[in-house]
Formats: sequence, structure tokens, C-alpha cells
Amino acid sequence: MNDTTGLGDDVQLITLDVNGTSYEVITAPRRTLVDVLRHDLRLTGTHIGCEHGICGACTVLVDGLPVRACLMFAAQAEGARITTVESLADSGTGELSDLQRAFTEHHGLQCGFCTPGFLMLAQGFLAKRPEATKEDIREVVAANLCRCTGYQTIVEAIDACATARRSQRAMGAEEESCN
Repeated sequence: MNDTTGLGDDVQLITLDVNGTSYEVITAPRRTLVDVLRHDLRLTGTHIGCEHGICGACTVLVDGLPVRACLMFAAQAEGARITTVESLADSGTGELSDLQRAFTEHHGLQCGFCTPGFLMLAQGFLAKRPEATKEDIREVVAANLCRCTGYQTIVEAIDACATARRSQRAMGAEEESCN
């Protein structure tokens, strides 16, 4: 359970499926998903930026689709499958996912604040649109804000990962890689 100090009398018990693990959380009905993820579940990879749904730093996947966690109440996510940036790397070895490696290799990050949001946006997008072109990718990444990279390296990283995944699929390989 979590600390309910300061929540007032209007609280509810919700169950969230985050990164394949079920969590019971006692929270106020109007608390956002990003606040519950960061403060109650200690999954701090999901960043809080503008808190108005504009910047995309808080992007997570809900049932496979990119969602701004600052615009969603935690209670709305009950019964859904939530995926955060923490799920991308191998939890046992710490090995980065193919998408994370592509961001590193193509310098798709600088300060890193926006990176988790871009990674989750790209993860959800590539799952639905594996044949995406660079133009498609440019259009999608325009939904998130980055003050450091100028977006070109982010587009290159996502395109490299998509290309590698398509190659792996075409060869019938089991493991996906952006190398």
C-alpha cells in the first residue's frame, strides 16, 4: 500500500497493470497517472514537463497507444495495460532495447529530459506502423517537444530502428536489433 497522508477523505483503491506488474494504489480520484507513476510507484522515468499535454515528456503507452500521462487520471487507467520507459531495457541485465540503442548511436538525445517521452511515442508508433517512412516519423515526433536536438537525430534514430526491425523480420530472425 502507499501513504495516504494528505489525500483527504475522498480516496479510492485502484489496481494498475504497469509494465506487466499489478499494483494496488490508494489515491484521490483526480490524481493524474503521471503523479501516481512517479510518486506512488516510484517509476520516475516518466517525466513531468508542462502538465498541459503539450510537451510529451510524460508519454506512456496505454493498451499500446501513446498517451499523455499528465492528462489522464490514474483511475481512468484501471483495467488497461500501462507501459513506461522502464520496460524498454532488460530488467535482469540492464541491456538497452533496440530503440534505446538507436537513440544512443544516432545521438537522439542531449539533456535527456524529453527522451523517455520520445522513446515511448516511438515504441507505440512503430508497433502500429512498422513500415513508417522518415516523413511519417517526422510528423509523429512533431507531437513532442525537444529544446536540444533539433529533432533530426531523433528521426534518424527511430528510422534506423524501424529499418533494422524490418530487416530482421524479412530475414525471419527472432531477435530485433537496430545495429
